[in-house]
Amino acid sequence: MPESAFGNWLKGLREERDLSLRDVAQRAEVDHAYVYRLETGAKESPSGEVVEKLVAGLTPSQRDVDILRFLAVQTNVDPELANFARKDGTVSFDEFRMLTTAVNRGARVDYSVSLARIRRFMREEEGG
Repeated sequence: MPESAFGNWLKGLREERDLSLRDVAQRAEVDHAYVYRLETGAKESPSGEVVEKLVAGLTPSQRDVDILRFLAVQTNVDPELANFARKDGTVSFDEFRMLTTAVNRGARVDYSVSLARIRRFMREEEGG
């Protein structure tokens, strides 16, 4: 089955909370089979209403909410990039969004190197 960045992020949020698919489905009032299809990438682009229900059921941090909402709309984000950002909790939403733009422009890149460049650029912008 195809993998999706949204599905990886959703599954990571669920697993962090030690919840089963049925637990999330019940808390979010969404069918558990649909949650499974989202996690596996068999289904993409959930409606805004479904995303908000999942957010309510999972109660993630604001960073996770922002990224989950972004990934629901941006279906072409590399799942490995999502995995990279999930593992590094210091990656802000703005940095993540910028990473998706940088990565989508060309060949596969080293996410750590790209993140360092983005952070350097952001510091320079703040400094004038």
